[in-house]
Amino acid sequence: MLTTENRQKPHDLLAAYLSKDMDAVNALIRTRMASEHAPRIPEVTAHLVEAGGKRLRPMLTLAAAHLCGYEGQHHINLAATVEFIHTATLLHDDVVDESGQRRGRPTANLLWDNKSSVLVGDYLFSRSFQLMVETGSLQVLDILSNASATIAEGEVLQLTASQNLATDEAIYLKVVRGKTAALFSAATKVGGVIAGAPEHHVVALNDYGDALGMAFQIVDDLLDFQGDTASTGKNIGDDFRERKLTLPLIKAVAKADDDERAFWVRTIEKGRQELGDLQTVLGLLEKHGALVDTATDARNWAARAKAALDPLPRHEIKDMLTSLADYVVERIS
Repeated sequence: MLTTENRQKPHDLLAAYLSKDMDAVNALIRTRMASEHAPRIPEVTAHLVEAGGKRLRPMLTLAAAHLCGYEGQHHINLAATVEFIHTATLLHDDVVDESGQRRGRPTANLLWDNKSSVLVGDYLFSRSFQLMVETGSLQVLDILSNASATIAEGEVLQLTASQNLATDEAIYLKVVRGKTAALFSAATKVGGVIAGAPEHHVVALNDYGDALGMAFQIVDDLLDFQGDTASTGKNIGDDFRERKLTLPLIKAVAKADDDERAFWVRTIEKGRQELGDLQTVLGLLEKHGALVDTATDARNWAARAKAALDPLPRHEIKDMLTSLADYVVERIS
């Protein structure tokens, strides 16, 4: 009998099903991240691209294309495009956040410098546009270019909102939809578009990717306060130390009394954090049920993702995508 510990994870099943296509995607990524004149580019890119990430976003593009019966090769280009956009945003994010670790390894900006990370990120964005143009589809170009703009907009919104105690759940969801869900939904949507799927199937794929991305980011923010450092690659409370108002903190701030609000002003808005503050934060999150409520929100988004798949045809990939939505929130069980 399979248990939670020894059963194969949904993204591993998806990776096995798509292994031939993923080999082609990885080969294309290695080819296109090369630079004849600037060896720093493949050095920096390889450090992040080959850091052991799950390649979830490009797999979603491949899965959507297969689910819609696509038999061409443009989905390979699009999957590589999605991964380049994702990698570029990670390089830029680490500079903005002054991060020193990602996926349990030193960040590129720490190993090289901020200038290299920003410029290589720009290079990957340019490469991504070259790849998407090669499909010859203006609709694909429209979807992915809009996603790129939305991601940047979400990052700027986060920059202005993350240390402002007036930030509410509505603003937080706008940030998450921009910085995370936009690329998930674009990844699934372009798979349907390139396959020539009917409009209602394309909409279903878009809605699935959006809800999955929302659940994914909310769970990540929750795990910052209750996750396992070995599996997340982050220390408990990193978001608090970086003064990021994520959903658990927003929920606690909304229920704060005067003394608690003074604590949040000191630690988040003014950045004067002291020894023992993290334990106070964890106590306030527990007191106000913020972690439980955040977990409920994540599960609701996962349920939306599964419901969005209903109009799509029966297919084993559809079952894998359903299981993937469940797995995203199983990480908080």
